[in-house]
Amino acid sequence: MSTPVIEVDRLNLKYGDFHAVKDLSFQVRAGEFYALLGTNGAGKTSTLETIEGHRTATSGTVRVFGQSPRDRRAVRPRMGIMLQESGFSPDLTVLESVRLIGKLAQRVDRPERVLGIVDLTRKASTKVSQLSGGEKRRLDFATAVYGAPELIFLDEPTTGLDIQSRDDLWTAVERLREDGSTIVLTTHYLEEAQQHADRIGLMHQGTFHQEGTVSELTRTLPSVISFSLPTPAPALPLAATREGDGKFVIETFGLQKDLFTLLAWAQDHAVELHDLQAGPTRLDDVFRAIGNA
Repeated sequence: MSTPVIEVDRLNLKYGDFHAVKDLSFQVRAGEFYALLGTNGAGKTSTLETIEGHRTATSGTVRVFGQSPRDRRAVRPRMGIMLQESGFSPDLTVLESVRLIGKLAQRVDRPERVLGIVDLTRKASTKVSQLSGGEKRRLDFATAVYGAPELIFLDEPTTGLDIQSRDDLWTAVERLREDGSTIVLTTHYLEEAQQHADRIGLMHQGTFHQEGTVSELTRTLPSVISFSLPTPAPALPLAATREGDGKFVIETFGLQKDLFTLLAWAQDHAVELHDLQAGPTRLDDVFRAIGNA
């Protein structure tokens, strides 16, 4: 079995008396899309900075491509990083910025190709200081994927992007995955993690609260059926709560069975279920449940 791209074994990070990351262990396999999520202060940024080679662990072991991430010559050319803010020089042009990052990362590519991916070709000679927030974000992405690195970190990649730019970014990410790149994402847009990630590590207070596929995480909470009823209506066949807006909500771990029961009851009583929605718990519901644990 091949060596995982990322191996974290009992990682601890302390800042004085504050224990930011506590005995954290996980792996990311080659070609996987892994989302590292967490509540504010959960320790995910410190964890990522250690994996990226920017921070030294207090204790524990971190390996990237089987090497210490602090060995920049061995690891950095194979890794692309999209930070929340890359801090490009405002006096450099877009093209100059891409070329500079490519040289620093020691990756080979054509800057024109990368600018085409993020629709910045017409901005190639524009200074960074003259770019909009969304354009700067696209430039961040361009420099991260320069040279199609084997491992790509995306930190809040779609912040400030319009809908079309978001769609274009995810299309580009999927192409990179098809070519074999491993993706590590951190984001507050949980629907993006739910849609794209193979597995998710959900951090809370310095360690994993849960880890698994989206399906595994969402199955820890009941599915939800919601609907409105005309008045008067016969008694419901299942236990339900009524929300402030008048909607009825049924929580269930047997979605298919209970939905069939509800629909059969509506058919038998000629009742129309308005605004009917049924589905598994969303990832953001799992996220909210952390604070109530």
